[in-house]
Amino acid sequence: MAYTDIDKSDDYFNTKLYTGNNSTGHAITGVGFQPDWTWIKERSSTSSHFVNDSVRGAGENLYTNLTSAEGTLTALFTSFDSDGFTIGNTNQGNESGQTYVAWNWLADNTSGSSNTDGDITSTVSANTTSGFSIVSYTGTGSAATVGHGLGSDCKLIIIKNRSTATNWIMYHQVTAENRYMELNTTNAEAINFDYWQSTKPTSSVFTIGTASTVNGSGNSMIAYCFAEKKGFSKFGSYTGNGNSDGTFIYTGFKPAFFILKASSGGTASSRSWRMLDNKRDTFNVTDTTLYPNENIAEDTGGATSGMDFVSNGIKIRGTSAAINESGTTYIYMAFAESPFVTSGGIPITAR
Repeated sequence: MAYTDIDKSDDYFNTKLYTGNNSTGHAITGVGFQPDWTWIKERSSTSSHFVNDSVRGAGENLYTNLTSAEGTLTALFTSFDSDGFTIGNTNQGNESGQTYVAWNWLADNTSGSSNTDGDITSTVSANTTSGFSIVSYTGTGSAATVGHGLGSDCKLIIIKNRSTATNWIMYHQVTAENRYMELNTTNAEAINFDYWQSTKPTSSVFTIGTASTVNGSGNSMIAYCFAEKKGFSKFGSYTGNGNSDGTFIYTGFKPAFFILKASSGGTASSRSWRMLDNKRDTFNVTDTTLYPNENIAEDTGGATSGMDFVSNGIKIRGTSAAINESGTTYIYMAFAESPFVTSGGIPITAR
């Protein structure tokens, strides 16, 4: 049996819940590390998802449910700190009495360094242990390769044009190299040869075409790149069966965070993305949901939209078409609470 290299998943990814207080400098601690990518959503009310990263710099905000170009708002997100981050006094991130969730990833705790592996020189902050990198580059409008710094095959890429209003474009390893998905829409996977040039990413670079969403000439671009790491991350797919005894998804770890979307087949392919985690639901059934493409407050789907996070994966329990329509393909990304078996061969039990 191959064991994980990561025994403490929360050294690299952690979900943090907090309550807003409307102060000008609200320090959120308890993340366990200084994050490089933080994704925040107000849970109890309507507001946009916003993301900050250490390469673009604190206060340079993008919104996953919008096409908007990057905007500078230091009052929204002030700084990355040694055990978390600090936010300002905006209602979106710190309204008094409102509840929030922040998902945090560790890269290399820098603003990035030059990477010349590709045709386009990129600025990369990478963590090769956990398989996560933040990649900044300037588009050329011509097909090219871009270095991602992971040192192993890149399985998932999320790209946003920072300079202009465009969709968020995703490459996922289970879809063909001429296909893409949009994080900010309900659309099913679609074909566009101008995104990835029908070329799989390698251990050093990903390939981009001429589309302005991934390679606008003179535009500033940001990419979040992931390699799969045993016991820590998994990027795969499953097929729904429409049954309360739903599909079991083997990940090799107890999940902490799960994002899914119907990618093809049936009516579910036009449904929203869904985000679930182990901090908003601390026991099974897990069904408290937020939507990357929506600004709405979280909801609990109940029995029809629930799933169990178990020691080695996820068991689908709900019959909702959003997660389990018979014959529909769903893609997912998952990050670990703990590995199924540690580096020393010790099994982890279910919650």
